[in-house]
Amino acid sequence: MAVRLALKVDADTDRGTRIGIPNLVSDCDEFGAQACFLFSLGPDQTGRAITRIFRPGFFSKVSRTSVVEIYGVRTLLNGTLLPAPHVGRRNEDTLRRVRDRGHEVGIHCYRHYKWQDYLDAMDLDEIREEFGRAREEFARIFGEESRTAGAAGWQSNARSREVYDEAELLYSSDTRGTHPFFPRIGGRTYATLEIPSTLPTLDELMGRPEFPDSAIAAHLISLLRPDRLNVFTLHSEIEGMGRRSIFREFLSACRAAGVEFVRLDAEARALLGGRQSLPVCEQVMATIEGRSGLVATQGA
Repeated sequence: MAVRLALKVDADTDRGTRIGIPNLVSDCDEFGAQACFLFSLGPDQTGRAITRIFRPGFFSKVSRTSVVEIYGVRTLLNGTLLPAPHVGRRNEDTLRRVRDRGHEVGIHCYRHYKWQDYLDAMDLDEIREEFGRAREEFARIFGEESRTAGAAGWQSNARSREVYDEAELLYSSDTRGTHPFFPRIGGRTYATLEIPSTLPTLDELMGRPEFPDSAIAAHLISLLRPDRLNVFTLHSEIEGMGRRSIFREFLSACRAAGVEFVRLDAEARALLGGRQSLPVCEQVMATIEGRSGLVATQGA
C-alpha cells in the first residue's frame, strides 16, 4: 500500500509570506508535491504574542527553536514598537502566484496572534467578525471564497466550529490527530469535515537532544504510515527560511521512498463521497510534546 502524504503550509507573518512562501512553492514544485497554503491575511502583530511567556513550556520552546533567528527582530516587534504590516495587502501578488502554480490556497486567520492567543475569550459574534475579515480579504485577493481553513496555533472551540459551518467550508484542519472525522464538542456534532495534522512539526522537534537537525527528516519518514492519510504541517518561517534544508531533505527522502503526495481538497471530496461512514470524534484541548499550551486534539 502506497504511503500518502498531504502538506499543509501555515504562513504566520509578513516576512514568512514574502520570503518563505516563494521558497516553499519552488521546493514543492521541484519535488512534484502540491501543498495546501494557508495564509494569515490581516495585520502582522507578532510582537503582541509576548503574553505567551506565561504559558507552561514557553521558555523551553524558545530556547530550543531559536525564535529570534527564525523570525527576525523586525517581525518580533511588529504591532508593538513597529507598525503592523498588513499581510494580505502587501503580498497579494505572491499569494495569487501560489494558486496560479497549482497549489491549494485557504485561510489560516486574519490576525494570527488574536486567534491563537484570544480565541477562547471571544464570543460568537467576535469570532464571526474575525473570521469574516479573513474571508473578505481572501475573496478580494482570489476572487472567490475560501473552501478551507486551518486555525492559528491549533486553537478551535465550539464557537469557531459554528462559524466554520456557517461558511460552508469543504473541510478544515484545526486539530492534531490520526484520521479525518466530524468534530463533536459539548454534545454537538459539527458539519465541517476535520482533517487533522498527524505528524509533529519541525518546531516541536528542533533543539531536542534526540533530534539534531540531521536526524529530523529521517524521523519524520519513520512516522509515515500506509494505512492512513498522513498530514504534515509546516511553517513558511521555518521550512521556508531558517530550516529550509531540512524540508528539502525530507522531500528528497519522500521521493526516494515512493511517497505519494496528495492534495487535501481532493482527499476531502473523496471522503465526503462516503460521508455516512466517517466517524464522529470528540474535539478536546490537550498538550502536545514540544509545544507550549493546549491545542485542539482528536479524542475518542
